[in-house]
Amino acid sequence: MAADDVFPIVTTAGLERLLPFYTDVLGGELTYQFPPTGPPAYVSLRFGKASLGLGHDPEYRRTDGTPAIALWLYVDDCQAAVDAIRTGTGRVTEEPTEQPWGERVARAEDPDGNRLVLGQRGS
Repeated sequence: MAADDVFPIVTTAGLERLLPFYTDVLGGELTYQFPPTGPPAYVSLRFGKASLGLGHDPEYRRTDGTPAIALWLYVDDCQAAVDAIRTGTGRVTEEPTEQPWGERVARAEDPDGNRLVLGQRGS
């Protein structure tokens, strides 16, 4: 059996806090919400050709304090993405740096502390 589409789902106890970060700050497009009206229990977001799900679980807690996931997001402008995160509700953990393989990379965290790697492809 071959899967034709795979996407990560981030589980959070604070979907109402996380959703604006992924839409307003990182530019994700809301493509699906369940239930369709009222506070969502699940949303799907589109980033170019990629999809990301955000699921609400009011009892979700990480017990060891480590980030549950790390998401790599390709952006058009790494510095602009870092600036947006800095003025949003996330936290920048590493400024954009040129990498030996030709990309520019920065690191950040979303409001839940999940790790984000922001990559800008080389020209």
